[in-house]
Amino acid sequence: MIEARHLRVLRAVATTGSFSAAARELGCTQPAVSQQMKALEQSTGTPLLIRTGREMRLTQAGEALVRHASGILAGLTAAEEEIAAIAGLRAGRVRMVSFPSGSSTLVPGALARMRAAHPGTQISLVEAEPPRSVELLRDGDCEIALAFRYPEVRGSDPAAAAEWDDLVVRPLLTDRLIGVLPEGHRLAGAERIGVAELAGEPWIAGCPRCRRHLVEVCESAGFTPRIDFATDDYPAVFGLVGAGLGVAVMPELALETVRPKGSVIVPVEPVVQREIVALTLPDLARVPAVAAMLSELATATARPAA
Repeated sequence: MIEARHLRVLRAVATTGSFSAAARELGCTQPAVSQQMKALEQSTGTPLLIRTGREMRLTQAGEALVRHASGILAGLTAAEEEIAAIAGLRAGRVRMVSFPSGSSTLVPGALARMRAAHPGTQISLVEAEPPRSVELLRDGDCEIALAFRYPEVRGSDPAAAAEWDDLVVRPLLTDRLIGVLPEGHRLAGAERIGVAELAGEPWIAGCPRCRRHLVEVCESAGFTPRIDFATDDYPAVFGLVGAGLGVAVMPELALETVRPKGSVIVPVEPVVQREIVALTLPDLARVPAVAAMLSELATATARPAA
């Protein structure tokens, strides 16, 4: 195998015309130059230099190797500089995927601080709910995925418990679910309500994962919810509730960016909290730009709940 250090020595010998002059240029000893040239000739399986007294001449193979060496060494230098820039956060890339309420609340401040601290790092964001966001991470389409999961209501689910076992999980916060009722609802003035008190109501549900959890919570309270509307859009949920079309539970985090016109917020029992995390692959967690972005996300969520 041809090594870059051997190519550098060969080029120095070809440029200076002798081992001693090459040694002075490279800052090493003449025997060291001689040893590396022998090693290079053994690697190539052919003589590269013709020694005539104090002079050195390149063989045809030596000339060919020197001709290629310049491009190879230039490419290695460029690669080393680019890698050093990535390691030093002067360059690099972080592609993020987040669920909507996270991308509107947790992500903006973290992205702004990351860009201010490391302007050479390219950062992008797209939206997807879990488990799709986690699939994108595993497929190599992003470096960080913001995701959430709910506690199991009906007992242990081995598949759900192990869904992130192969990933680096950075906990960010727990997000409480709250009830959303029309302003004129019979329970609108209550300090808190039990889920069972809404057994006969039409429901407005969210994403598939949220919808499944809603059904589990309601069934554990003794009824199956009648879901009339389903939407991933939180402003749409508030609009439907405000129009008197049903009731809903939604993450408290969503209240930070949506004004609940025509509806009221009521704490519900049993208290349910979803776990919000940042996910990445173990190898990616060691990449400086990814580690810095994870740190900024943790800083963004180190605040009291809404």
